[in-house]
Amino acid sequence: MYEAVGKVKLISDVQTFPSGFSKREFVVTTGDSKYPQDLKFEVVKDKCSLLDSYKEGQEVQVNFDIRGNEYNGKYYVNLSCWKLSAKEGGSTNSEHSQEEPPAKAAAQAEPSAADLRKDDDFDDDHIPF
Repeated sequence: MYEAVGKVKLISDVQTFPSGFSKREFVVTTGDSKYPQDLKFEVVKDKCSLLDSYKEGQEVQVNFDIRGNEYNGKYYVNLSCWKLSAKEGGSTNSEHSQEEPPAKAAAQAEPSAADLRKDDDFDDDHIPF
């Protein structure tokens, strides 16, 4: 699972193939450095409409997986978006998921600092230096 933050540069139209498969690609420009990178992502099937609420120039956060395959002796890499959300200050404050992220262990409340510390943990008489 990977993450990228940047501005939407391009949102393409939905591509439908004879097999019935459909996908939609979009490009995000990352980094404010001297060498910004344009990364092409894709969403597939019924999730193509998720891009309808975004527009070019909008700040987004993209969660994605890297997919690779071989076809006729050539190798291809796709950045498959599974979560897209607008960054703060964007005109749309929505969040969309293409598929559920990997299952996580049952969430537990995080213990406070007081729960983790005992009163005798900070006894200066036992400092080794």
